[in-house]
Amino acid sequence: MKTFDYVIQDNDGIHARPAGELTKLCKTFSSLIQIGKDGKTVKATKILGIMSLGATKGSTVTLTFEGDDEEEACAAVKDFLEKNL
Repeated sequence: MKTFDYVIQDNDGIHARPAGELTKLCKTFSSLIQIGKDGKTVKATKILGIMSLGATKGSTVTLTFEGDDEEEACAAVKDFLEKNL
């Protein structure tokens, strides 16, 4: 299992467009990918779940990856977050 924390930098936080793009990316991997904030964890393949976290600028989210391609998934998601959020 791989895990990392990320602090949201985007002024709008995680809103619909990046949440949708993140779910599309996560669906390309077979690993279970979850994102959490303040004790609530949701599957990163569910846009409404991601939006329900209410992650605003400065929020810390925790991502976990578990499965056969967790290394690749972790690297891709980390890159996405750094470029988009």
